[in-house]
Amino acid sequence: MEPRILDPSPVASLDDYVAAGGGRGLDAARKLGPLGTIDHVEAAGLRGRGGAGFSTGRKWRTVAENLSAVVPPTVVVNAAEGEPGTFKDRTILRRNPYKVLEGAVTAAVTIGADRVVLGLKRSFTTELEQLRRAIAEVGSAGWADGIELLVTEGPGHYLYGEETALLEVIAGRQPFPRLAPPFRHGVDVVGDISTVADVTMAGPGDATPAPPTLVNNVETLANVPGILAEGPDWYRNLGTPESPGSIVCTVTGRTRRHGVAEFPMGTPLHRVLDEIGGGTDPGERVVAVMSGVANPLLPASLLDTPVSYEAMQAAGAGLGSAGFIVFDDTADLVAVAHGVSRFLAVESCGQCTPCKQDGRTLADRLDRLRRSVGDEHDLAEVQDRLASVIIGARCYLANQHQLVVESILRLFPDQVRAHVSGEVEAADIELIAPILDLEDDRAILDQSHLDKQPDWTVGDVDSGQAPADRMDQRRPDLPEPA
Repeated sequence: MEPRILDPSPVASLDDYVAAGGGRGLDAARKLGPLGTIDHVEAAGLRGRGGAGFSTGRKWRTVAENLSAVVPPTVVVNAAEGEPGTFKDRTILRRNPYKVLEGAVTAAVTIGADRVVLGLKRSFTTELEQLRRAIAEVGSAGWADGIELLVTEGPGHYLYGEETALLEVIAGRQPFPRLAPPFRHGVDVVGDISTVADVTMAGPGDATPAPPTLVNNVETLANVPGILAEGPDWYRNLGTPESPGSIVCTVTGRTRRHGVAEFPMGTPLHRVLDEIGGGTDPGERVVAVMSGVANPLLPASLLDTPVSYEAMQAAGAGLGSAGFIVFDDTADLVAVAHGVSRFLAVESCGQCTPCKQDGRTLADRLDRLRRSVGDEHDLAEVQDRLASVIIGARCYLANQHQLVVESILRLFPDQVRAHVSGEVEAADIELIAPILDLEDDRAILDQSHLDKQPDWTVGDVDSGQAPADRMDQRRPDLPEPA
């Protein structure tokens, strides 16, 4: 297929982007007007590429229907990519930041926003440099007249990528998820709300002077220019009726090579794994695939599953951000369960006590099982804590913990039983961590995450406090990993 989102080589300048057809989507949006633009995006069936797959057109319409009479809305580009196994947003920004900016400015024009804020991790130095250069070019070209283009450099914490926690960082606070959704309370605070992370959920009929914020993922916005320039029918020429278009996939784990590539939605998963990953090492076979740490594992018997939101869900897994981590028959899946559990327990902010405390217990008991020193009591406690970890959760992290670990226990009971009985030796730690970069067809994982403590400090000593208790919400300058 002709690439739609992931340019085959980096676009060097705005002039080159325009010469290849860039800018036509923004022109079309200005002619269509706000409602016509939203109608086109909705008719195309574009679904958010940040993981949830929510209708982009519906999200835009919801924000447009909840505008404040006091303050204009804001568009936020979620570029805080940190899902283990995923490198697609950074690849898109490296290849063509102009396409993302065109989509973001189009969104701002459509909802009447006066600001576009792009949230990246401060460690994304390559992407930050390219993006700032592209913003300067776009500003000089007059694409964003009346719209301020800003970049926020945030911390390395996983929750920075959660959309309400991202808004908290942009507003100058810690990445602690909120209760109120962005269409009710955006970046700007109006009235007597002092700590936005603690506000209660607004009801359907509640009026609020707080302006909404439209939050979209990098890949989502990169789809917008093509939809408006070519039309919804063109967009639907690829993909499935429920998941139109293409998707940018990352493949890492136990494959011959790692990488990022674009595929039509509905492509069989085994083809994605083969074309990017090149298969497993000789003599090995795939036993399971995990899409980040947000969805249950998919067993090897279901590798024919189409890469679409509906097919992956029907198979008992989930598409997420299409960052596929491959495990072959050399992998110890109990160690994988511990790796996922440890990552999520560490990255939990602690606003919800079960998420943090039960999550830490899960990680501890799974570690005992991994080392083959655990017993039936440890396994029973894992089952108990999986049921309680999600109680009162304000974001999806606790649900992820439950879904991924439960799927491993269900799919690989023999491996679990072998560790409980002591029939197998201790397994090595399986590092589940974000990708720092891709070099020579291999993903470089964040090894330093093994030293990150549950209180979000790095070192040998854990204070025992949750980040939400330890870190002043108004002091984002406190020590934290970059």
